Amino acid sequence: MHKLMVISDPAEPLLALLEELPEDTEITVGNKPDAFAGVAAEADAIFNWELSAKTLREVFGMCPKARWVHTRTAGLDKLLFPALVESPAVLTNGTGVFSDSLGEFALAAILYFAKDFRRMIRAQQAGTWAPFEVEMAAGKVVAIVGYGDIGRAVALRVRAMGMQVVAVKRHAPPTPCGDALAQEIYGPEGLLQALERSDYVVVSAPLTPETRGMIGEAQFAAMKDSAVIVNVGRGPVIDEAAMLRALAGKRIRGAALDVFEREPLAAGHPFYQLGNVLLSPHCADNTPGWEEEAMRFFLGQFRRYAKGEALLNVVDKRLGY
Repeated sequence: MHKLMVISDPAEPLLALLEELPEDTEITVGNKPDAFAGVAAEADAIFNWELSAKTLREVFGMCPKARWVHTRTAGLDKLLFPALVESPAVLTNGTGVFSDSLGEFALAAILYFAKDFRRMIRAQQAGTWAPFEVEMAAGKVVAIVGYGDIGRAVALRVRAMGMQVVAVKRHAPPTPCGDALAQEIYGPEGLLQALERSDYVVVSAPLTPETRGMIGEAQFAAMKDSAVIVNVGRGPVIDEAAMLRALAGKRIRGAALDVFEREPLAAGHPFYQLGNVLLSPHCADNTPGWEEEAMRFFLGQFRRYAKGEALLNVVDKRLGY
């Protein structure tokens, strides 16, 4: 028998899908540590559906026998804590559930700037007929910073448009080489080289101590003044102040942002006033049914766990992804 702690509001409708778990699974649901007081000592698995870092930390501390923790999100920067990192418990996440929608957003952002949709909308609203030249995306170079599941989803889509891809990832071959999607793959030391040659830069890196602020003044200085940056990773991976200076000074062409250093974006933030910025309120992956997909991914994970099979999306807790 497996004892599963589910951190969630008990009224969450999608919890009904947990009935598909093996019959001998003992499930306890709650969004406060008190809900688990009588059973946590014997629990071997924790499902963090509600995404409260504080509650997860407290519940994990009550579960000395926990061998597996799963969180429905892909991002982990707010959920890792020393006790979990140091423990032998396996941590898995929801990577893959959100990748396709973020890949589509990145492609949409590229086309938004290539075709200058903002100019078209302004002319339409003004009732004016003002033809202009539009840019081809085909043949342009896209740098993907953070070449994991999301990065590859971006690469798949931009390659279909005839674009070229260079990728930057933490673990890369000692000399630049490619794969089926990226013509070249650089390690972190090749970041500036990748940025210098790119027309579009898609940031899809997770937030870790190593990636925080990795796109800053030097990186913006390396970009073409016609370059567009797209962030679908985590806000603090980009130095926001440096990006604002680059955008306001027209040192880069524009930015499409789904994530920010602080969310929600404060009223009056300069981003709202910049005509070369496309803003998404961290909803690029909020597609219909995504929560059910995340739940069903967990159900598949639990079946593997119950059978002693290898789990998907095992996180390197020290690296943070």
